[in-house]
Formats: sequence, structure tokens, C-alpha cells
Amino acid sequence: MSKAPLRILEMNFERGWRGGERQTLYTLQGFSKAGMQVSILCRKGFPMEQRAGAEGFKTHGFKNVLGALVYLVFNGHKYDILHTQTSHFLTYCVLSKPFHRAKIVFTRRVDFVPKGRMTWLKYKLTDKVVAISSAIKRIVETFSGKDVPLISSAIVAKQLNKERARQILAEHHISAGKKIVGTTAALVQHKDPLTMVEAVRQLATKRNDFVFLHFGKGNLEEAVQQKIKEYKLEEQYKLMGFYPEVEDVFSVLNVFAMSSEEEGLGSSVLDAFLYKVPAVSTNAGGLVDLVGEGRGIMCEVRDASGLAEGMNALLESPELRGQLTEKAYQYAVTEHNIDHLTQKYKALFASMGL
Repeated sequence: MSKAPLRILEMNFERGWRGGERQTLYTLQGFSKAGMQVSILCRKGFPMEQRAGAEGFKTHGFKNVLGALVYLVFNGHKYDILHTQTSHFLTYCVLSKPFHRAKIVFTRRVDFVPKGRMTWLKYKLTDKVVAISSAIKRIVETFSGKDVPLISSAIVAKQLNKERARQILAEHHISAGKKIVGTTAALVQHKDPLTMVEAVRQLATKRNDFVFLHFGKGNLEEAVQQKIKEYKLEEQYKLMGFYPEVEDVFSVLNVFAMSSEEEGLGSSVLDAFLYKVPAVSTNAGGLVDLVGEGRGIMCEVRDASGLAEGMNALLESPELRGQLTEKAYQYAVTEHNIDHLTQKYKALFASMGL
């Protein structure tokens, strides 16, 4: 007699569409392809519901957390696994556990250290906490005393629109002869954009044949703009703001850089790997897992000189670029494809008796 498919409820109640939401959609795709019965609980009317619904997944949309909590209380028992990818929603899974009694799996994507006895208790009541990087694994195991499996993030190639990328460059009056260095990172402290500005200032003392494009918005935008003006980098450092389908820009990038001081994994680096753009980054959090072992150039957190030297080395040497990008590409397509990671989740669920 064949075993009934696992019934899994994915949960992501975020309003926006960022890396975590993209990973939730990939999880839905992978689990469904593997024969699991999967649906998603999400915020009604927002991108997660819209994109999952457009791909044919069953969605349970609610306007507020109370509605979602009530759903878990009365319907959670219909699932074998409740899988959440945000700590905020993990709270509601644990609170409703006496009613649904389903297994709770939490995939943690951030590398800050959790605090407080209530958080410790929440982790204790979670059946499995999964880490997406070695840094997160160490943090959670130290905090909770639990064994934490490592299952990283997926990356899926899309057909890049190079003409659109060229049009973006033209709109910002960037000449065809310039080398393009860039990042896709919010202008917030844990991404440390001010160190990136300092790195570009130092790079500009070595060469003047490049433009740095910074895609993203955030509460440090004004401070970053002031620093750009102070350093007279207006021609070299362009704040691009938010662009949908920003991956198209990888088709024109010569070098990708990240200056993060905290990073759960760094999925933008995986984009660079997949589209064969050489990467330089700090060694914050999960970036070590990605850029280590010769897949990119790595420096210490807040090391503007290291970032500048790394960007310069990659711009200077076609041989170095080719060596790093080929190794990084092979790593991305083998270790971060959806099927590979789905098999890891399947093995985890089997180890839980499911």
C-alpha cells in the first residue's frame, strides 16, 4: 500500500517581496514536484498570495495575524507539517500547537543572536529548526542546545533581459566604455553601505574607468548620499533605488560586491554566481559559506580597503574572473538547486518519522 503524500502548510506573512518570500515560493515548487501536498498561509492581497496563486498553489490568505492564528487553531490538524520561514510567525505556530499538534519546522534565515527565555522556549517547542548557513547553525545550536540541520537557499536561473539592463544604464547616462561594478542591497545598517562608499572612494584613487551601481532603498539613503557628495563621487557612485526584476542587471555587471556586517546567507551573491559575475564580499555570517573555498574574494567586515582591493583585482584580471566564476557557477547549480535542497528536506522529514 502506497504511503499518503505529506501534507505541508507553508507560512509566510510578510507584506513585501524579498529573498525570504522568493525562497518560500521555491520551497512550494520543490515540495510539490516531489509529490508532497503543499499549500500556503499568507497575507491576503500581497505579493506572496498573488505569486503563489498565479502558479496554481492553494493559498489561505488573511488580512491580519488573528485570522491566520484562528486558521491554525481550527485547521492546523489537517497538516503533517507546519513550515514557517519567519520567526514572527513561528510564535503563532507554537501558541496553537495544543490544538493542531502538527510537527513544526522553522527555517531560520537571519544571523543575529536570539535573546530571551521566551524565544528559547519557542525554539524548544519547535520540532526542528533549520539553518540556511553554517553561521546560523552555530548561533542557534549555542542558544537552544538543539541539533540544527543545515539546508541552504535555492537559486533558479531566469532569462536575463540584457536590453533592459542597457536601457537602465542609458537612462543614467553611463557610457558604454565604463566597467560596471554593483550591488543589490538595502540601504540599512546591517548591509553597511557607508563602508561600501568608502571602498568605492579608495577604488576611485586606483582607477577611473568604472561606475558603481547600488540598487536598493532604506533608512540610510540620505547618509549615503551625503557621503557620496562629501567624497565627490557623484559620477562614480550611483544610487539606483528599487527596480523590479533587478536580476537583469547581472547581464551587464563586471563585478558584484557586498559590504554586509551581518548576513544570514547572501542570496544576491548566489545570483552573481549563477550569472557568472565575479564576487567580492565581507565574511559576514553566511557569506563565508558562499564566497569561501575560492569562489570569490573575501575580506573582513568593515574592511573598506579589502573591498576596494578585491574589486580592483577582479577588474584587472580576466584570468582571475574566469577562474572564480566557473567554480562559483558549478557550486550554485549543484548545491543550491531546488531538487537537491528538496531531497534534504525529505530526509529531514523522514528522520522525524514522517
